[in-house]
Amino acid sequence: MGLDLHGDPVALTAALVDIPSESRHEKRIADEIEAALRAQAPGFEVVRNGDAVLARTNLGKPSRVLLAGHTDTVPAADNVPSRLADGVLHGCGTSDMKSGDAVFLHLAATIADPAHDITLVMYDCEEIEASANGLGRIERELPEWLDADVAILGEPSGGYIEAGCQGTLRVLVSASGTRSHSARSWLGDNAIHKLADVLARLGQYRARSVDIDGCVYREGLSAVRIDGGIAGNVIPDAATVTVNFRFAPDRSIEQAYEHVREVFDGLGVGFDLTDSAPGALPGLTRPAAAALVDAAGGQVRAKYGWTDVARFAALGVPAVNYGPGDPNLAHRTDERVEVEQITAVADTLRRYLSG
Repeated sequence: MGLDLHGDPVALTAALVDIPSESRHEKRIADEIEAALRAQAPGFEVVRNGDAVLARTNLGKPSRVLLAGHTDTVPAADNVPSRLADGVLHGCGTSDMKSGDAVFLHLAATIADPAHDITLVMYDCEEIEASANGLGRIERELPEWLDADVAILGEPSGGYIEAGCQGTLRVLVSASGTRSHSARSWLGDNAIHKLADVLARLGQYRARSVDIDGCVYREGLSAVRIDGGIAGNVIPDAATVTVNFRFAPDRSIEQAYEHVREVFDGLGVGFDLTDSAPGALPGLTRPAAAALVDAAGGQVRAKYGWTDVARFAALGVPAVNYGPGDPNLAHRTDERVEVEQITAVADTLRRYLSG
């Protein structure tokens, strides 16, 4: 028996959880979703792209809302199949993000006359390296399917609209010196000691907070790794500290990198930008996004961390995270979601999509 998109979204969540779908092994769940949409959502055009399933209406509505959810999970940890107890659904992916997927699929099949055209994107390989992400593949191969006035990602957000996201970059800050025997340390120049001023600057750093569309993004500049030294009796001639900057989405990557360089100005250290990803502005003043905020009763907060909303922001599409589940429970062996949250998110999105 296949997935029932017209039934209770809680039961649909359980059914999705019970289909093992570790990253790179999403074929079965994609097959089931595709079959269910073709049979139970007749107003949708449905296409398959690898192990991603895409569906959309073409009703000539004045705006288009894109609902996106990843179907993969981290490896299960003896937490499949799902288990319902005392109003809580337990199991791998319940929070991240089979419950969000279930809400989107249920609404696509049960809203007869939406106020917006709807695009549904159920994609693969979100939980692993970015180069494998199914949303990136869709952007390359079917970019027109990502056109929308607003995108909603069903990532767990505790029932809040989490708008935009922080950007992130990592910089390798390096110091050099002269190697010598530690018994004659005065003959050397200790590179590790030169990092003391770098760490002092980090300790004194005061992160700014930025209010954008009513969402407050707090930045953070942190040392996340230190490397140096080759032996217990050698003064090291090279040392590095990896610095991670989580920056508000009003900064570009270039501006964020320049800010990091300014923080350590005058210390005589080297800089190497090792990786980066841009943030995403919330875009909540756009009409389609503002209507979503109204439907959710103004329950909005900034997104801390990076999610696929940034991919949409880069395309000029305002995007938010909005789904049932506590993000702090994602990937845990005791992952779970409160049934009431599934129902509440479904009700809010039904009001919004129905106008």
